[in-house]
Amino acid sequence: MERIVYVNGAYVPESEAKVSVFDRGFLFADAVYEVTSVLDGRLIDNAGHIARLERSCRELEIKMPVTAEELTSIQLALIEKNKLVEGGVYLQLTRGNEGDRDFSYGDAIEPTLVLFTQAKKLIDSPKVQSGIKVISFDDIRWRRRDIKTTSLLPACLAKHAAHAAGADDVWLLENGYVTEGGSSNAYIITQEGTLVTRPLSNDILHGITRAALMKLAQETGLKIEERLFTLEEAMQAKEAFISSATTFVWPVVAIDDQPIGNGQPGPMALKLRDIYIQTAKACA
Repeated sequence: MERIVYVNGAYVPESEAKVSVFDRGFLFADAVYEVTSVLDGRLIDNAGHIARLERSCRELEIKMPVTAEELTSIQLALIEKNKLVEGGVYLQLTRGNEGDRDFSYGDAIEPTLVLFTQAKKLIDSPKVQSGIKVISFDDIRWRRRDIKTTSLLPACLAKHAAHAAGADDVWLLENGYVTEGGSSNAYIITQEGTLVTRPLSNDILHGITRAALMKLAQETGLKIEERLFTLEEAMQAKEAFISSATTFVWPVVAIDDQPIGNGQPGPMALKLRDIYIQTAKACA
């Protein structure tokens, strides 16, 4: 069955979906996006994703063409129309199209809103059992990584380099410190059992899954330190893992071919993943 997608107020088959070649999202990556995971046909942490979308729009002065309530209704309609049980809903909002290519833009421009679903296994991902291997890679992104824009070429290049090296993903480095993964937040568990992750700032994306995990980790009594950490410290850690909307938590078992801990998925990462999924399903 051909997917039904949403484009500027209309639900259409994906083969009929069209956006102007003059859209600023296409020409300049002048756009923001969100991905909300779906479990059992229900949206996970969606209020957080919409709140972050609204913040991204405020930072870039992009108009929201619909309310948060209307946006949720569109997402739910797509889930129903595409009979999505597990996967995600992708949302992209561009500044719009003024009819030609020009770096500057006017205030009257109308935004372009596109949404579509993606069916994929989130719970039974093989990466949970095997863990993932990452390589270190220079962080060459712009300095407003807290805004979730579609300007993802640096991440694409980094992930391509990882796959070429036989790894699954990257951990990005800036001034000797880990910022985050290719499309995820990064964490380590020290030998003393402390959860360490980089503090929120313009240097990293303010992950919605990250926020939920930090709260759950605190509730389990895990000691938490939000601070910078080096690649060398990560390599000496007891465990390492990533989090994102569609991975939830994936253990990291090797960095630059050096095993982390015993080279197997760590128990704390797997515990936090299980707790997160149980909580997310209960609150969906």
